[in-house]
Amino acid sequence: MALHCPECGFANAVGANYCQRCGAFLATSEPDVSDTTATYRIGETGEIEPVQLDDVVARGAALVIRSGGGRTGESFAIDGEKMTIGRRPDSDIFLDDVTVSRDHALLVRRGHEWYLDDCGSLNGTYVNRTRIESHRLQDGDELQVGKYKLAYLSR
Repeated sequence: MALHCPECGFANAVGANYCQRCGAFLATSEPDVSDTTATYRIGETGEIEPVQLDDVVARGAALVIRSGGGRTGESFAIDGEKMTIGRRPDSDIFLDDVTVSRDHALLVRRGHEWYLDDCGSLNGTYVNRTRIESHRLQDGDELQVGKYKLAYLSR
């Protein structure tokens, strides 16, 4: 059974989040509980620490890895004025894979909003399956950096 796009009517595969033709969000009428992810962060000792995503987002925005690199569910609270994303070990969000450039992207606060800026990466930075140079993030946006897919969540 296909999932039809509300914008263009294209028949997408079941389970798709965005239309393959126009990129529109394919909302479902009931939540898919199989899509729920346990969330964690890496503590100062290197141990995995379970966290409640509501607690992270209550303090501001967060990124959660949805897939890629065996790190599904890892979350990163977004704070400060800017955060680096890349393969460089001292990146604020370190994504260790050859599909990610050393200095891949930058999260930047502009006013009260967060923007994702590509830093000239080889494979590009995508938001909701569209390649971007700079994009104002909104709750629920799907980011792709190399093979990693991340969800942007804000309160």
